[in-house]
Amino acid sequence: MTAFQSPVGLVGVGAMGGPMAACLIKAGHQVSVFDSNQERSAAFAKEHGIQPAATLAELAGQADAVITILPNSAIVEQVLFGEAGMAPALRRGAMVIEMTSGIPSKTVAFSERLAAQGVLLFDAPVSGGVPRARSGELTIMAGGEKSDIDAAMPILSALGSVIHTGRIGTGHAMKALNNLVSSAGFLIGIEALLIGSRFGIEPETMVDVLNVSTGMNNSTQKKFKQYVLSRKFDSGFAMSLMVKDLTIALGIAHENDVNAPFAELCRNLWAGASAVLGPQADHTAVALLSERLAGTQIGDAPPS
Repeated sequence: MTAFQSPVGLVGVGAMGGPMAACLIKAGHQVSVFDSNQERSAAFAKEHGIQPAATLAELAGQADAVITILPNSAIVEQVLFGEAGMAPALRRGAMVIEMTSGIPSKTVAFSERLAAQGVLLFDAPVSGGVPRARSGELTIMAGGEKSDIDAAMPILSALGSVIHTGRIGTGHAMKALNNLVSSAGFLIGIEALLIGSRFGIEPETMVDVLNVSTGMNNSTQKKFKQYVLSRKFDSGFAMSLMVKDLTIALGIAHENDVNAPFAELCRNLWAGASAVLGPQADHTAVALLSERLAGTQIGDAPPS
């Protein structure tokens, strides 16, 4: 397959999509953007000296490759196949790179529907959060034919590094499973900080020790001091998105008859935090629920 370069359309210039589109522009790609929030897309276009697409059909008609990075698969379906969706305007031979954290079975169905009109779709969700979206250092989990992913490398390489996970849908499955592991590491780390604080160990000291010991993980390295101990809780990834990904992971387990009790508990704790703190709370604010359950705050002095 011929390598795809420009023009590239990107749907969804939110917290992740905006920085990703900026990386594509910086890499020399001709980029068009669309967002359901027209003020957001207009602001992005003005900042980067480009013209936003007025409609999804306009964006699809201009682009050889389209990236979708949206909140969930239901919105992706509307963007592709809804009344004002892109599908009828996509050129034969065009490529859709689905970078939403989506439901694998839905992604497979989207791919099959588009294939009937000569359009390729593969899944390529990302990990790394807003900081790595800005720097173009995301991890991209790509599910699909390797030749198709190779053809998209001029685009994908501007956004980060690519790992081919297997057939269509495996990228989305891997993203959900990655967040399952990440979310579990966050929760147990917060509980360790709560226990240690009550014993009299400074939280910053505990994080330093964890980061040079076997308890080290992404949360100890990049979240605890930055967003929890600082009490900022502003990493840019919403609680609702974490719960969505954990629900997808559990759905994969159920569909494949895998008993996963710890994963069930983990998902339920995050869903509880979303109910208590609100779905738009930053995901790092789950520490606040752990503090409530423990009856103490990280850093509180031990009882006399």
